Amino acid sequence: MLRVVRSLAPAWMPAFFCAGTLLLQGCSLLPKSEPAETAASPVTSSDRPASRRDAFTVEVKAPDTVRDYLVRHLEIQRYRQLDDLGAAELSRLMVAAEGNARELLGTLGYFTPTLTLELRETPEAKAPREVTITVEPGELTRVANVQIGFGGPIESDAAAETQRDTIRTDWPLRAGQPFTQLAWDNAKAATLRSLTAKRFPTGSISASRAEIDADRSEAKLSLNYQSGPAYRFGPLDVRGSERYDADGTRRIARIPTGSDYDQQKLLDAQQRLASSGYYDSVFLTLDTDGTNPLWAPVIAQLREAPLQKVVLGVGFTTDSGPRLSIDHIHNRMPLLGWRAVSKLSVDRETKSLGTEWNAIPDDKGWRLFGSGLLKNETSGSYKVDSGRLRGGRSKAGDHIDFNYFLQYDYTQNRGIAAPPSASALSVNWGWTGRYFDNAGAPTRGHGLALELGLGYTLTGEHLPFTRVYGRWLGIVPLGTVKSDDGTQARSGRIQLRAEAGAVVAQDRAQIPSTLMYLTGGDTTVRGYSYRQIGTVRSDGQIVAGRYLGVASVEWQRPFVYRGKMTEWESTVFVDAGAVADKPGELKAKVGVGVGARWRSPVGPVQADLAYGVDTKRFRLHLRLGFTF
Repeated sequence: MLRVVRSLAPAWMPAFFCAGTLLLQGCSLLPKSEPAETAASPVTSSDRPASRRDAFTVEVKAPDTVRDYLVRHLEIQRYRQLDDLGAAELSRLMVAAEGNARELLGTLGYFTPTLTLELRETPEAKAPREVTITVEPGELTRVANVQIGFGGPIESDAAAETQRDTIRTDWPLRAGQPFTQLAWDNAKAATLRSLTAKRFPTGSISASRAEIDADRSEAKLSLNYQSGPAYRFGPLDVRGSERYDADGTRRIARIPTGSDYDQQKLLDAQQRLASSGYYDSVFLTLDTDGTNPLWAPVIAQLREAPLQKVVLGVGFTTDSGPRLSIDHIHNRMPLLGWRAVSKLSVDRETKSLGTEWNAIPDDKGWRLFGSGLLKNETSGSYKVDSGRLRGGRSKAGDHIDFNYFLQYDYTQNRGIAAPPSASALSVNWGWTGRYFDNAGAPTRGHGLALELGLGYTLTGEHLPFTRVYGRWLGIVPLGTVKSDDGTQARSGRIQLRAEAGAVVAQDRAQIPSTLMYLTGGDTTVRGYSYRQIGTVRSDGQIVAGRYLGVASVEWQRPFVYRGKMTEWESTVFVDAGAVADKPGELKAKVGVGVGARWRSPVGPVQADLAYGVDTKRFRLHLRLGFTF
């Protein structure tokens, strides 16, 4: 066994490594025959005859915290399959491998490692030689202190004091934490994003320095940010508009002209345009090449959607089974100029045909709308044919949506001893507030929706009624789960959900069942089938009721596998819901269960196995995406 190199004192190891590098460079200048030049280039196993063995194998003996990283990134691994590699040349590769290992360990925060590289003959093994690299990483370097400075207008701007304090307070690589190259790079990138996200989009890092004291295993960090000028939003410059009016684009985007630049407001405007249906591609940028940063145009690069299109859809839910749908979209109706979306949808429980028309919003964000819907669905124990007409105004904000409208409802129940047909006219108001950290896959925040309707029944006696409904969802972080190496962390959560509704009217009022309440299913009370919790009549039939109450608590926890954070989460939940015609008759039906969540590229996928305490049966619930 030949021992090639033993770790030396860190003070003169760089000089020894430089000498070894020069020696290798000198060897490359020696004259070589053609076969030797061929042997100097790495080859893959597909380039060699199947009977050839690897020239050597590499074994890394090190703690788990560094071993996998070294195995993946050591340069010497690339030369294992060289043909006719001699012992002398392999020894030179080992000299370079020692310096390469030190560099890799340095990126992980270990600057005083002890390394032993050994070469052993193994004629009976799968390779004739084995290189063993034994690593004692030494003490992990930690951050001693951090100094953050600013240059440019942000340095003396009193209005930027909060932003300066936020950058310093939110600096992620704090004193006492392990220093790694990845953490250092990520911290600089994160704080630069914080600088450029508001008022100073041209900000940059003018200087950054990490001073490593290897003897004390400390890192002293310093950064200086150059802000550049403060910017304000100017007018919207629409490019690519041919079919649709540029003024309509401006009203949909709602750029806050004259206000301080805010990246989130720019992204919100971009999302409003992208979700409007008028454009297939939207990209908004602030023009920072102009001479007046206080009136910087916003450039909108657009690719318009076709005037009309047909969309075919296929879906599946455990509530309603497979679903087929056909959508027809007309982005500018004749005469009105409104956008119309008509849809035919068929699944196991529901068949519906509907259309919705929307005008371009005005300068304050309000738009006129109208809609019509014909539906056949299973509602409790009966099949219900229903129709609905609605017209009014709505406004969709960044967090809050408003709407008020006039609505006509008609229902006809089909089945033995079915409830009588009913119709009603009502004036309605709705308000929805969403305050989540992520609209598609939230991890904290809350949402609240309220509805109020005042109406008269049109079938039988004309009697007044009042309908109120509210729902709330709250997501509260609860502790933090970390991967074993500490590079990833995600919070566990408690999700709380509540619904309540009431239709207040005289007992003899014939109110359409579509205005009353049923519950049960994937998004309400799991463990029960879709809309099968309702008022139970004396003959055992289930019908919609006038009062509703639903509550749910769910614990969501990230899943760590083999020390690594995954995109999966486990859940435990309890749901309860009740429907009745009188508040005193509300009796909760409970569902309990466990589930899994997958953070897929297209949104959260939810799978729950729930047990209905009342039915004494298990049900599987599947769902894609998050909506509130």
